[in-house]
Amino acid sequence: MNVKSNLIGTVYLIDDDDSMRSSLSRMLRDVGYLVYDYQSASSFLTSNKLVCPAVILLDMQMPDITGLDLMERLEKIGFTTPIIFLSGQSHPQEIVKGLKKGALDFLFKPFNLEELLNAIRDALEYDQKQFKRILKVSEIKKNFNTLTPREKEVCALLVEGLMNKEIAERLGTTDATIKVHKARVMEKMRASSLQDLVRYHLELN
Repeated sequence: MNVKSNLIGTVYLIDDDDSMRSSLSRMLRDVGYLVYDYQSASSFLTSNKLVCPAVILLDMQMPDITGLDLMERLEKIGFTTPIIFLSGQSHPQEIVKGLKKGALDFLFKPFNLEELLNAIRDALEYDQKQFKRILKVSEIKKNFNTLTPREKEVCALLVEGLMNKEIAERLGTTDATIKVHKARVMEKMRASSLQDLVRYHLELN
């Protein structure tokens, strides 16, 4: 799936209740959201739409694949769009399990319109931040892969807190050589300080 930025915000609505799905889709479109609605989890899984920021409004109880089952499947394939569960009847254990697995919210039908819109707004803001972080990590990985094997060794020792002289002794080379490697590491990683380099290294791990 290709990811595209959509600043308006996209809502994926998955609910087997035709009446609920139709009225909720219409309401969300009226307030400006781009809405894709699905009658089942299976139909959602076969779709090829993925934008950002987005949120999934997911009915907990569906006949083919339950909301929790779908959430687990999405997690396995690396799908990170935030999920808000909707339910008319759910056991406390299901609610706890869903929230523990990362659902952002859980709303009971019939829900308050303002409550729903607030939950959607929070989820979209979360997804936008998450998307930016993914892009940043991707950039860091790309920069890290430009390092030579020796530069990667120097980078690892720098983030451990070793001084140039200590790194030189560890790698069996001179202080001057390490200074050159360090400068190249900082340049390639686009790190303006050692603190930046440490933070980037943590992001990679």
